[in-house]
Amino acid sequence: MSDDEPEIAPMWPVGTSREYIDARIELARAERRLRDRVEEVAAARRRMPRGAVLGDYTLTEGPADLEKDEPAEPVSLRDLFGDHETLVVYHLMYHPDDEAACPMCSMWVDGFNGVAAHLGQHTAFAVIGKAPLPKLRAWARRRGWGDVRVLSSHGSSFNADMQAERPDGAQRPMISVLAREDGEVRHFYTLPADFLDGAQRGIDLLSPVWNVLDLLPGGRGDWYAGNTYAGRG
Repeated sequence: MSDDEPEIAPMWPVGTSREYIDARIELARAERRLRDRVEEVAAARRRMPRGAVLGDYTLTEGPADLEKDEPAEPVSLRDLFGDHETLVVYHLMYHPDDEAACPMCSMWVDGFNGVAAHLGQHTAFAVIGKAPLPKLRAWARRRGWGDVRVLSSHGSSFNADMQAERPDGAQRPMISVLAREDGEVRHFYTLPADFLDGAQRGIDLLSPVWNVLDLLPGGRGDWYAGNTYAGRG
């Protein structure tokens, strides 16, 4: 460590070898560079030009009490903002013909449901799936999603227009941020689960599960196989 570097607070117990300490310091420097890069990308995200104006889609929502399915009422996309100027939408992979939602998507929503009160201090948040509302609500009950709004886009072009649906009807996992400006709803940002080159794990930073597992000696293991978190319920 040079004279102009600050003293490093230990990140290891008493009795740790010099070899481990040196390696940990180098890793800490890499982690700091990674943090700086994440912040650079976040700043670039905030500088994005204005997105497209969206139509005021009509979705379907049931009562706040998940144990009840009626009444089912139409809700406009604009209404989902409430008192906020932004709306975060998680596009749940749930094809109308499927009997269950995507397990990976469900794990993500498990996490969002747990922090919904914190998100609600800054933005509106909703989970929107293409399956009919009764299917969505049955799945939400099974997962315990009592703190997030779950709506159906069944019968609308919302998923297709947002590119959350492929031409063959297959659903895409992604998260979108919408903004309300002068009475209009604009698209601000969408982050799909796959990158431009087709590589996956595009929304990993939004899941504490994967980030904590990455701290383990064996890492997260197989991305799909044997994932009890994703398959809960």
